[in-house]
Amino acid sequence: MRHAPLPPDALDDIDRRIINALQDGFPLTPRPFADAGAELGLAEDDLIARIARLRDIGAITRFGPFFDAAAMGGDFCLCAMAVPAERFEAVAEAVNARREVAHNYERDHRLNMWFVLAVEKPDDIARIAKEIEAETGIAVLTFPKLAEFYIGFRVSA
Repeated sequence: MRHAPLPPDALDDIDRRIINALQDGFPLTPRPFADAGAELGLAEDDLIARIARLRDIGAITRFGPFFDAAAMGGDFCLCAMAVPAERFEAVAEAVNARREVAHNYERDHRLNMWFVLAVEKPDDIARIAKEIEAETGIAVLTFPKLAEFYIGFRVSA
């Protein structure tokens, strides 16, 4: 789903605190939303509703665990495609339907679709990329990871 850029006032201070706090981890407890909400001064239902709203407006693209495929014997690969504008939604739907696609972003560039493949075995990257090419009729360029960097992201008030 495409989202227009967010207006400057789309996020309030609580939204910003949620985005920042949840990047540092999420409780693995019987009531994780209640525990995370308590840390933020929010009720469990309020936190759940705010996370859903952040997804709905496109402030966050996904909410869930991030597994390090490489640490578990698999691999990651950044991929790009040059998708005709009139086919973008259909191709995005096909790509996003793959369980190996970790996330997918539209860019204002000739290579306008960028996504990450997270696979169980390093050899799967080429196979999955070829399957996506066969399904969409569009070349998938692969950019294997040469080095890993953690940049961190914080939303300021």
